[in-house]
Amino acid sequence: MRRYLLAVLYFSTASFCLAQQPHPVIIDGAYDKGSSMRQPYENIAANEELKQTLAQISDAFYNKDFKSVIDMAQSLLNKGLNTSSVYTAMAMAYEKQNNFDDALYYASQAIAKQPSNVEAYTTRAYSYYKKGDMLRAQEDIEIALKLNPKSRRAEDVRAEIMTDSLVPKKPKRNKGSSIPSWFFVYIGCVVLVMIVLMTLRYRKLMRGAIDERGRQLKEINIKDQYDFIRQIGEGGMGKVYEAYDNALKRKVAVKRIRPELLKNSYVREQFLIEARTVAMLHHPCIVEIYTVLETVNSLYLVFEYVEGQTLETRLDIDGYLELNQVRDIFGYVCKGLIYAHHNNIVHCDLKPGNIMISDSGTAKIMDFGVARKAVGGDKSDLRTVAGTPAYMSPEQQKGFTSKQSDIYSLAVCLYESLVGSIPWTVSGFDVVSKKIIPPSAMSKSVPKIIDQLIIMSLNEDPAKRIQTVEEFWDILKTA
Repeated sequence: MRRYLLAVLYFSTASFCLAQQPHPVIIDGAYDKGSSMRQPYENIAANEELKQTLAQISDAFYNKDFKSVIDMAQSLLNKGLNTSSVYTAMAMAYEKQNNFDDALYYASQAIAKQPSNVEAYTTRAYSYYKKGDMLRAQEDIEIALKLNPKSRRAEDVRAEIMTDSLVPKKPKRNKGSSIPSWFFVYIGCVVLVMIVLMTLRYRKLMRGAIDERGRQLKEINIKDQYDFIRQIGEGGMGKVYEAYDNALKRKVAVKRIRPELLKNSYVREQFLIEARTVAMLHHPCIVEIYTVLETVNSLYLVFEYVEGQTLETRLDIDGYLELNQVRDIFGYVCKGLIYAHHNNIVHCDLKPGNIMISDSGTAKIMDFGVARKAVGGDKSDLRTVAGTPAYMSPEQQKGFTSKQSDIYSLAVCLYESLVGSIPWTVSGFDVVSKKIIPPSAMSKSVPKIIDQLIIMSLNEDPAKRIQTVEEFWDILKTA
């Protein structure tokens, strides 16, 4: 056991050593060549400390001292030694303590650091299984076995999952019972015959109810209620059309959700619940969802129609905007987000393409149809979240969302509006250290306080980010 755990923990330390290779640091757009001279010696010490602590963690696991494992692993994380092996140790320790929520979180962190981490996938699969999420448990354990078909622990976990989900459990009989076994067989046969007779008797009634449900859905013909004029957009979730509402005599925007996204009945139901929740939002800075229409083969969201252009189109035409123009647009965006967050709704897909600038100069946030209900905390929602990767926060890409995720996306949109490009595509961006080129270095009209606002909003740790949209807007409006 001890040798196995050491192999698991040491296997992923190579990624830490590679990630810590010396590189120049960018300060205000300039390279600091001197800082790279010290890093080899620091890396040697860090790698040595990592190996020694992992050996101690292995011993603690062998002695079943899981609290010590967590303490030592947390100490490494606090020092910035956040390798996949450290996250794996944390996840396995929490799993042994039956704390499956934290086990899920740290296993996901380990997978994000090292997508080939078999032990992390196995731990996460077992945690999902213990929380009753059989679908995700089966998906993770199959990935683990695909990565390493000889993993004994992965095989054991899959066997336990499959046994629990596929094989019906037999009721335990009291050994001291005087009732003979043939009596239970007799009762079973009687019940089976009754079920068959009732099915034959009421089959027509049940079929009629099903047919009535299908008939009602088929009667909802979207083209009978709306005249489609033209396609005005297309995204990952479906196509958007300009249409005319024949009943209310007004223009609307109709989004048809891609049918393949709704094949799973659970996903379809969750989408309906979330869309109807967002439909309750009513604010001048938010494009409203008027209604949700469900048919047999598809799902439609009917939105308020706004005459104008998206911020994305505006940037395609002008390249970038002056600070006073940006401040005007983002004033409306911040007001809309503040209202949504006060109602515990997180947008999850904020980007220039979802910010509509009307012909009158006002701005509205669009596409709250993929939003999520915020429960609280940065680990509250373990579901996969729709969004656009270039604007998504690190935790959102791992499946966790919070209100601070919207603040991260808001900062990326602000940067792009002032510079003309998102931070990750600007020449000079350091991929390893994730050091961005400050906007003031790209445009002299941008004050330094904007640099600080963006840096604080793009922190990888949600807890260290600007926490509210109100705080974000207070800084931006005075810049």
